[in-house]
This record gives sequence, structure tokens and C-alpha cells, in this order.
Amino acid sequence: MSTTPLCIHYHRDFDGMVSAAVLACALERSTGERPGWRSVNYDQREDWHAFEAGKRFAIVDFHFHPRAEYWFDHHPTTFLSEELRARYAPNDRWHWDAASPSCPPIILRHAKEHWGQEPTERFREMAHWSNVIDAARFTSVEQAVFGEEPALRIMRALTVAPTPDWVDTVVAGMVELDLAAVASRADVEKAYQRASKNRDKALEQFPPTVLWKKDDVLCYDASSDRIRRERFAAFYHHPDIHYSVGVIPTRSGFHVSAGENPWNPPPERAEANGAHIGTIMERYGGGGHKAVGGANPPSLADARRVAAEVADTLRAALREAR
Repeated sequence: MSTTPLCIHYHRDFDGMVSAAVLACALERSTGERPGWRSVNYDQREDWHAFEAGKRFAIVDFHFHPRAEYWFDHHPTTFLSEELRARYAPNDRWHWDAASPSCPPIILRHAKEHWGQEPTERFREMAHWSNVIDAARFTSVEQAVFGEEPALRIMRALTVAPTPDWVDTVVAGMVELDLAAVASRADVEKAYQRASKNRDKALEQFPPTVLWKKDDVLCYDASSDRIRRERFAAFYHHPDIHYSVGVIPTRSGFHVSAGENPWNPPPERAEANGAHIGTIMERYGGGGHKAVGGANPPSLADARRVAAEVADTLRAALREAR
């Protein structure tokens, strides 16, 4: 075993955080190594070939990197070039499954098949909720917005992370504790209460952000930092739409977010006409899945332009599908 520590880089969301915790525990059980972890986000792809040069690292729930000692992902848009795609082959340290709703089940299955590890009950629970959250498999929009289950409380708390590295401390909790215990942590509870107030404010503030609603597609501009964000606000207020596309602020600039309505999905033939959101977002330097994706254009003006173009692309696909 190398004396140089391994760092697990994970996408900064519930799915990625659980993935990091699962892999950290699996590696300790199989190799005795106790890795560290640190989140990664799309703004760190600029010089991807030089990422963590000279260091040992693993990546979960994020883009493929050929120098990663361990890599697991489920995003269809994980390969940033055809050259990188050609360098991937499944083995005892790498696995990609674009059909998986989230990343933790891939790691748990891999650990069982390659390292002889049966998944623990708490990690099975985390993987279940990763599928629900990442693939928007909530029973209703009300559960998605107001759900009180421990995983959903953690999910909401993440929207108001007090510092960028706070999520690393939550991963540390997931390594040791079950979801109920993590959700009961004082810092998580404090963040959840703040996030719940933000949610209520966001639902109140959303209607005026709507720019237009045409052909079952809604486009909104919530780029002001005075506007709170709620992921499912568009579907809460407009349950009849198939897609929403909007501009939101982030710590690193502006983000274009697009998603299909889980409770009123578009006709399947719309995908055949180009309505694969992840692929559409790749044109703008982003990515995602068929049903959800995003991109980080360089300016607010670019973000507004991209949002309008993506919304029009989805409208065209729906019109052709009818």
C-alpha cells in the first residue's frame, strides 16, 4: 500500500457524497487504506488533463479521468472527449453504468463482485435514497418539496452549505453513521431549518421569474441573488409542463438548469427528436442525463442566451413528437 494518501473526489450533491462514503469504507475494508475526500464541481474541468497532477486520487459521480486509481460514474456525458472514451474499459477499479439511476449502487455492486463485500444495511438505504433523489423518483412533487425523511432533510440542508468544504464533514458523517443520525447532527439540522425557510420563500418568489410558457416548456430567469431557488418550483406551480429551463446564480457564476417534469414526463418519442437534456447541455460545455442537466456559461448574458436556446430545442422536440 502506498504511503501517499488517496483522495476521493466526488460531485457535490447527495449522490456524490454517498458515493464517496461508500467507496471510502469499501477501500478501507479491502485494502486497509483510509482515504480522504474532497468535492469537485464542473468549474474544475477547465484543465482536466492536469487535474491533481502527481497525486493519487479516485473520482466518483463525476467525469472520467484516466489517472484515477478508482473511478465510478453513471452520467451518459462522463467522457469529455472521444480520446478519453477510448481509454475506458471496465476493470476491478473502474466502472461506468449509464443505466444506473445514481452512482452508489454501482460501487456497492462492484465491491461485492470484485472485492467480496456485502453491502451494509445503512449503505443500502443510502443507495435507495440516492436513486430517489438523483433520478427524481419522488412519489409526488409534494414529497420532493416538503419531504421530511432523513435523506430529504440532508438533501435540503445541502442547498445552504455554510462553506464549500462543509459537505466534506457531512461525508465524514456518512462514513460512520446512518442517515437518521447524520440528519440529526446539529449543523445539519441548523442548515435544514434555514433551507426550509428558503424553500418557502423560493416558492413565493418563483412566479414572477417566469419569462414564458410555450408548448409545455417553461423558461425562467432566477439569476438575481435575491431570489431563492427551489429545484421543483416550476413543477409545483405548473404541473402541466413537460420541461423547465432556467438561469440561477452559483458561487462561481451563473448556471443553466434544465429538467423534465417527473410527474408529467414528455412522450418517449420526444427523446428521439433530440430531447436528451444531457446531450443538449454538452453543446454548451455542460452535461447530465436524459431527464436533467446543466451548464455554466461564462456570463449572465451567455446564460440567458443558452437557456433560451435549450428551451427552444426542447419545444421543437415536443412539437415534432406530436
